[in-house]
Amino acid sequence: MAELLNDYFTPGWRERRHECACNWQGDSRAMQMDLHDEVTDYACPECGNLLLIVRHPDLGQVRAAAAAGHPEARQQLALLEEAERLLGPR
Repeated sequence: MAELLNDYFTPGWRERRHECACNWQGDSRAMQMDLHDEVTDYACPECGNLLLIVRHPDLGQVRAAAAAGHPEARQQLALLEEAERLLGPR
């Protein structure tokens, strides 16, 4: 069964090793990635078994993580604020 990660800003999730039933082992960067609207799926590169589902953060989660000093969240927030400035509020 795939692991569901609800907090995108959980430290170290990309580096954490996973093991598949086919005996493949590795981290998310070695997996097959499938991007969806709400989540990104990560599957075993050997057999395609779904191993990890990462929920995309909403704006509140990005703001909270940025306020807590998370570097990636700060970058994401800057991009979102720039897009809002250029496109106007939605």
